[in-house]
Amino acid sequence: MTASSPIGWWRSDGTPFASDPATAAESFSRLNATVTVVRTPDGVAVCTGGTAVIGRAGSGEGFLPLLAFAGPLTPSHLGSSAFLQSHSLRFPYMTGAMANGIGSCEIVEAMARNGMLGSFGAAGLSVARVTEAVDRLQANLGDKTFAVNLIHSPNEPTHEMAVAELLLRKRVRLIEASAYLDLTPAVVRYRAAGLGANPDGSVRIENKVIAKVSRGEVATRFLSPAPQRLLAELVTAGHITQQQAELAARVPMCDDLTAEADSGGHTDNRPAITLLPALLALRERLQAKFNFTTPVRVGLAGGIATPASVAGAFALGADYVVTGSINQACRESGSSDVVRTMLAQADPADVIMAPAADMFEMGVKVQVLKRGTMFAMRAQKLFDLYRGYASWEAIPAAERVQIERNLFRRTFDEVWADTKDFFTRRDPTQLARAATDPRHQMALAFRWYLGLSSRWANAGDPDRQLDYQVWCGPAMGAFNEWAKGGVLEAPASRTVAVVAKNLLFGACVHLRRQSLRQQGVDLPDDWFPLRAKDESELDTLI
Repeated sequence: MTASSPIGWWRSDGTPFASDPATAAESFSRLNATVTVVRTPDGVAVCTGGTAVIGRAGSGEGFLPLLAFAGPLTPSHLGSSAFLQSHSLRFPYMTGAMANGIGSCEIVEAMARNGMLGSFGAAGLSVARVTEAVDRLQANLGDKTFAVNLIHSPNEPTHEMAVAELLLRKRVRLIEASAYLDLTPAVVRYRAAGLGANPDGSVRIENKVIAKVSRGEVATRFLSPAPQRLLAELVTAGHITQQQAELAARVPMCDDLTAEADSGGHTDNRPAITLLPALLALRERLQAKFNFTTPVRVGLAGGIATPASVAGAFALGADYVVTGSINQACRESGSSDVVRTMLAQADPADVIMAPAADMFEMGVKVQVLKRGTMFAMRAQKLFDLYRGYASWEAIPAAERVQIERNLFRRTFDEVWADTKDFFTRRDPTQLARAATDPRHQMALAFRWYLGLSSRWANAGDPDRQLDYQVWCGPAMGAFNEWAKGGVLEAPASRTVAVVAKNLLFGACVHLRRQSLRQQGVDLPDDWFPLRAKDESELDTLI
């Protein structure tokens, strides 16, 4: 324990002070109270009552030296109050969309009921399935805020536009736009179609966008107005009005920008400690250029998994935080119990990059769980064959036999029949191209395996465990290490609300401790409530 010279003086009001770990931790658990650190005749102690005077004026009889103090800090005071107000939230915390409904309706509903934001994982789902989810969320949540994912689909632009049209038709007022390499007609249409003019001439934004990005060039597009070229095309097509196109030139493409660091799924593996400051600086530069009425807020995702990482995000200047991998291990996720168990056993190094199903031909990769599955190695094998051969028939016979026996577990012709049936319903233009391009046919068949691998995982298919594709970042391992020996260690005890509240509560404790250190006081670990708590205790404290 280290303590600096006094910064003032403190006098008791009868409230006892504590110098034992248990009572001190209880004091720091009271987030609404100021905790003072004083020097007593018996050593350093803490107290949540009394009178503190900064400076030398309070010295005298009955006063003790004041070494430091930690002011009130609750989860509602973390991040940006504008973010909370804009989305009608209590806490600046969001669960990001995980594809194929892993970011489930149950997760979204739990977040909304607890004053936080959830995003439904619409990527990879049919329009009918997304429609079903939107109908449920609107019926169950009423006016509570929720988001739906709109993912960039360069190989299926027709499907991307169909999802955007659904969201417009259903009057979904908030989307999480993810994996964008560039702006597309679908996301620009969603944004611009929700613009209107207020009586005072200001722009009314009804369709809000949270853009998740990891590259400066993509961030620039979302931090700027929509391109005139795309707006003109949408006006010509009758998708937006001329007035909406003109209004779009006065607002950015997003309301909030999530800096996506080293995360599960689509990721560039960027370090959070450099990505967030870079995008904050970019936001300031573009705000100065365009002078938007409301500046874009910037949050952080990727690696957000412990109280310390949440505290670090807000210390870096994040307006909000977004969690991903850790939510898949919670009971409400659209995954399976076997996957939840696998995730609960993961270490930070148990992840690997693998070819992405939705951007397979482009060589884009996603981060997945390595431990307990051979998916990454098998998916890479398919990509290498795609790059190395012009058609399925051109692949050496021995290789084809191995693929059919170990990965497909059926013949290529049988896989192609299923693939044709899928794209007949989803995007027939893919079949027209495959009819004249054997390499594209091979790519679609290989995507059959990559697409089903995540569904086998979600269903917990015991016969396909070695083929499970489980999107996961190193945050999962960090969470597991923090949770060991506590109430969140077992997968069955993990719910998204309890996890979120623990991370927010713990972040407040970490930041208050850091404020003491900045005043020259470093207290022992066991003086702070650093372990996870159950929901009833959290609700009382928060």
